[in-house]
Amino acid sequence: MPSSCKEIRAALAQCLQESECVMVQRHTAAECLRSPLAETLPTKCQQLKKGFGECRRGMIDMRKRFRGNQPITFKSLEKTEETGEGYQLYAGRSAFAGAVKKTDGNEPEPKDWRELENEKYRQEQEVQKR
Repeated sequence: MPSSCKEIRAALAQCLQESECVMVQRHTAAECLRSPLAETLPTKCQQLKKGFGECRRGMIDMRKRFRGNQPITFKSLEKTEETGEGYQLYAGRSAFAGAVKKTDGNEPEPKDWRELENEKYRQEQEVQKR
């Protein structure tokens, strides 16, 4: 299997091995991934299952043929859970984290370029008068 889905596959396998479906009810991991047992999995496992499916689908998606399949790594997914920043389970960078800088509403409004040019012109005129 190409390396783009290895990490999320390993995380899904680990999640399944620790789930109640495998540990308590003694089903195989493959059985737990199929309906109706798939609905009893923890939310984290269901998200990983969906992300792994999208990753596998992305390997044959012609829209991604130039940039390649770029799944989010599971380690960065765990980090975003701890920090509380928004994330997407799949498709590379987060859509919301770091894109908008926080403001308090008291920032000075930047001057228009025309006003800056006028100030420069006035200063040059004053220097020439002297």
